[in-house]
Amino acid sequence: MKRAGTLRQVSDLSDFSRGHWLRELLCRGEEPCCVQPSPDGQHLLVLQKKGPPSLSRVVAFQRHSIAGADLERSWQPSQPALVGLLFLQSPVILGSWVLAMVWEHGRTEVWHFVVSVGWQLLQTLELCQGARARIVSVCSQGASLVWCEERPPLGAHSDISKCAFRFCVCARALEVGEQGVRLGTVRIVLHNSPEYQVLASLQHIFLVPAAAGFATTSKFLLIWHPETAKLTITAPSTGFIHSKVLHSTSESDFRKLLLGSVGLLSGFALLDIHTSAVSNSGGLLLVSTKGAVNVVEPDGTHRHIFDLERASLAQGDPIQLKTFGSILACVVAGVLYLVDQNSGRLIEKEVLNMKEVHFLESPGEEDGIQLLTQAGIYRFSFSKPEDSSRPEPCLVEMVFEEACRYYQRRSLSSSKLTVEKLKKGGAFQAPVALAAILQHSLHQKQKPTRGLQDTYSKLLNTMNLELQSYVSLELLKTCVVCAPESEVESYCNELVEQEVSRILHSDMDKDNLAYLNSVFASFPKAAWKATRSCLQLQQNGDGLLVARATPEVWKKVLGGPQLEEVGQNGMVPLFELICASFLRFKPKWLPSFVELTQQYVSISWAYSSKEGPEGRVPLYKRALGVLARKNNHSEGDDEMELELLLCSKRPKAVLQALHLLIRLKRWQRVVEVAEKFSKLSPLLNKEIFTTLLAEFAEHRELDPYLDRLWPLCPAELTASDILTIVLKHLPCTQEDPVPFSSEGSHLTVGLLKPLLQRVVQHPSVQDEMYFDALQSPTFPPPTPPREH
Repeated sequence: MKRAGTLRQVSDLSDFSRGHWLRELLCRGEEPCCVQPSPDGQHLLVLQKKGPPSLSRVVAFQRHSIAGADLERSWQPSQPALVGLLFLQSPVILGSWVLAMVWEHGRTEVWHFVVSVGWQLLQTLELCQGARARIVSVCSQGASLVWCEERPPLGAHSDISKCAFRFCVCARALEVGEQGVRLGTVRIVLHNSPEYQVLASLQHIFLVPAAAGFATTSKFLLIWHPETAKLTITAPSTGFIHSKVLHSTSESDFRKLLLGSVGLLSGFALLDIHTSAVSNSGGLLLVSTKGAVNVVEPDGTHRHIFDLERASLAQGDPIQLKTFGSILACVVAGVLYLVDQNSGRLIEKEVLNMKEVHFLESPGEEDGIQLLTQAGIYRFSFSKPEDSSRPEPCLVEMVFEEACRYYQRRSLSSSKLTVEKLKKGGAFQAPVALAAILQHSLHQKQKPTRGLQDTYSKLLNTMNLELQSYVSLELLKTCVVCAPESEVESYCNELVEQEVSRILHSDMDKDNLAYLNSVFASFPKAAWKATRSCLQLQQNGDGLLVARATPEVWKKVLGGPQLEEVGQNGMVPLFELICASFLRFKPKWLPSFVELTQQYVSISWAYSSKEGPEGRVPLYKRALGVLARKNNHSEGDDEMELELLLCSKRPKAVLQALHLLIRLKRWQRVVEVAEKFSKLSPLLNKEIFTTLLAEFAEHRELDPYLDRLWPLCPAELTASDILTIVLKHLPCTQEDPVPFSSEGSHLTVGLLKPLLQRVVQHPSVQDEMYFDALQSPTFPPPTPPREH
């Protein structure tokens, strides 16, 4: 783990050309400066925007006092303003760059720095095609420029709603060659759009709505993927919403793009964005006015990183954001925050005695952060802890943070429990004991119980296997990172198996369930193998599916957060995840698995218990829901639906399966299902026989199976009941019935005769009721003795 060291000064700005002037620019001025370092870190461009009557200007400073012509430009407030200072790659010389100064009315000056010569103006170009266009935001990606320009309407009194969508997002290549600078053709990314701020990562362009935009369009962000010509719509409240490939200019219309999502977007909250910046990993960093730092990934997903210790941020409060590897550096109101982007953990918090701070590029130095201030350049160095045998402090902190969440969920008090209160309070001994064990035993190969209390030593002996499992898991993660490409898959399979097993033996809350969803989505085959291993699923000698998992594991599989509790963000319960794996890798086992889970439900939960899975949605219906969500519907899905209905052995499900077979006209299977499930209960037997008798009256498809159908007749049905059902379901004919039809499709008495004879010969229910009384030796029965 990296740990931040102390802040030390590495330069007093004297190594810059005109360093005293650079210090003056940083010290004076009510408005903060905008500092843009060059890619090689040898040049600083300072943009100072001032209001009337002062001049605004941009000045370039060279490090190490490189000789040559200086670069300085100034302009009046009435003149077009400078909107962008961009460094573009030069394809002619590897590693070289040019500076593009883009002005509000589209004029672009391309500058190049030559050692011993200084700054040279290569060419002046017109970026926009229209004379009335005005650039509001610009960024660069490689050797291309992307900008958002305003195109005022022609009419003086135009519709206000149309005027709001008067902006256009464009892209254009800027090629620097030996013959000079040349602009490529204009590429329309989006037209008829509201105002956007454009921010570029290495492969994507983020479009952030302007603060003064329409309320409807200030609820989502747009991400443009230049290589695939795709636009992605995303919102912080829901994540990814929609994406579309723009094949032609007509599809780039903003209003047409949102046509199918207007109803969905209307219910979203307005964006809360104070500051935005692009991280070195390609994500978009957003800071809200409440101090929450979030990242938007290029695929449209959102992730929370950290909360700044600020109640609220005003629109004018400056915030500096920059990423250095996995470290996020943020300066707010003279306080420097260093945060781990992956875990959201605060690494260091340092109060700076400087009014204005800017981050600088540090080429070739990944273990430090450079800060530009009025007093000079300072450097924050990262170093590893001196004592490598000591455990990582973040692991101990994680123990207390997890304990805070655990106790807070079970607390009746409204006061918030913090890590500091937990450490000082003494009321909760479990996290203190666990932290002590980790500090004294983890990563120590010799005498792990030295310095521990007797009670802690006993606890360590009890949880020694768990600690060994944790250490082996961490080693396995290291192997995955460092392994060659040919061995990564085997390590990943082992890692997934250990992670799935760990989750199944811990509390199945929403966080663990979300983690399992991501594991199943990223490593589907490995997750399937891990599930089989954890549940010990296999076929016995008779071909039946058996499982040897413990009841606790079954409760995690069948319990946990249900579909109505996890929300609508794509996360599904564990039972549905396992069913989807069965459908993908072993579909024939799915009905047997559902039948197996029903057996464990009857053991683990009381009948009709609302806490159990059967007290909510039956398991077979949940499995059917997974089947219905399949992307590609195949012919085998009908058979799978039948098997899932029948394996439940529920009367309604059996009758539903019977009607499905009748609709498919699979009469042989109809009779087999009727023979098998009529034995479950008399009521189900009556429903099945009544259904098949109605089908027999309507057509002649069941005639070959009558010798197997009639024995299913319930004892309580009389001849009149049978005739009533038959007459009710006889097909209607428009012509007069013919006594002797040649078609042979009519129902005849001869077909019903065996059934009627069977019913007449069958003893009636009333006879069976009074059978014992009629067979009594004395009638009436003797009078019972009286009690005095």
